[in-house]
Amino acid sequence: MLTCIANLSNDEVFTPPEFANQMLDTLAAAWADANDGADIWTNPDVTFLDPFTKSGVFLREITRRLTDGLILTFPDLAQRVDHILTRQVFGIGITQLTALLARRSVYCSKFANGPHSIARSFTTEDGNIWFDRTDHAWGGGKREFRVDPLTREEIAVYTNRKCTYCGASEGSYARGDDLETHAYAFIHTDDIRARIAELFGDNMQFDVIIGNPPYQLGDGGGGGGASATPIYNLFVEKALALDPRYAVMITPSRWFSGGKGLDDFRDRMLADHRFAKLIDYPQLYDVFPGVKIRGGVSYWLWSRDHEGPCEVTTKIGDEAIGEPALRMLDAYDVLVRRNEGVRILDKVRAHRVDGESEPLLGDVVNRPGSDGGSGYWIPTRVWSVRFVA
Repeated sequence: MLTCIANLSNDEVFTPPEFANQMLDTLAAAWADANDGADIWTNPDVTFLDPFTKSGVFLREITRRLTDGLILTFPDLAQRVDHILTRQVFGIGITQLTALLARRSVYCSKFANGPHSIARSFTTEDGNIWFDRTDHAWGGGKREFRVDPLTREEIAVYTNRKCTYCGASEGSYARGDDLETHAYAFIHTDDIRARIAELFGDNMQFDVIIGNPPYQLGDGGGGGGASATPIYNLFVEKALALDPRYAVMITPSRWFSGGKGLDDFRDRMLADHRFAKLIDYPQLYDVFPGVKIRGGVSYWLWSRDHEGPCEVTTKIGDEAIGEPALRMLDAYDVLVRRNEGVRILDKVRAHRVDGESEPLLGDVVNRPGSDGGSGYWIPTRVWSVRFVA
């Protein structure tokens, strides 16, 4: 069923079950490598959080794997399932609709404590998949004075305000109680640890955070306009701030070298040597058929105990292009996408003539506006082009 669900928009994209399982396989392999071959799905104490659950596919597939893996620990099926759902698997819905859908996928009931729920111990309808309406925090804007049409008194109003947490425009996202605000609770907080304690208890520490966050805030033109604001970076930063043992997430790949307002985010990501694996899908529609995510998508595995190079793999469809390569992601100020491109770039940068490095194009081409005009220009000089084989 989850394979057939249509996406609500380009902002909130459902993950196909096959791809969710590929991410879980990557997690299981990393866990085994770090724990003397141990199987994560046989551990009754590991906790999982999807903080932006939509269809519930990650939580459902985790539950399925744990149900198979814990059969020796809990021979009774009902007891086993209840333990998994009440003590190991947690989620935060991004909207009321997706929270209901996720509970239906995981608990077999939209009410965790309902008669049809496969969990026996919940006392609330939400269970461990939480959702509550969250409002934006409007700030900034322009102060104007207008006449109240009822009292005829002059009042101060603010226009063009934006949410101080996510940058949403008040004009687009200030809505009545009957509409979703798309003010995601996970990123609308100054203290993510306090927010998690509020939702799941003071002592809650998640071993694994996994999922597919909302990508951007739509600009009123269907979510794909040039002025749409990326927000997946906010989810990534909050997730890593919780300091899980592992984080596995899928995001657009535009942050590698561009993306609106993502320069600081890119610098932090590339400088973090705890990224152990990155699997990149540069081709449109390979992962999410019918969803136009320009630049493709990628998923990565972050390991709290890893410190070193990241294994980078590029895939077209299901096929890897070339061999995976171990790379320090911050070797350059952007993430060079293809492994063979890094080798070429390294060769060019290492090339020397008469014992000296030759200047790069970026060193001799002035940026727009540096000469008072709008175009690029090269200082007057006789240049020759040298090919480095």
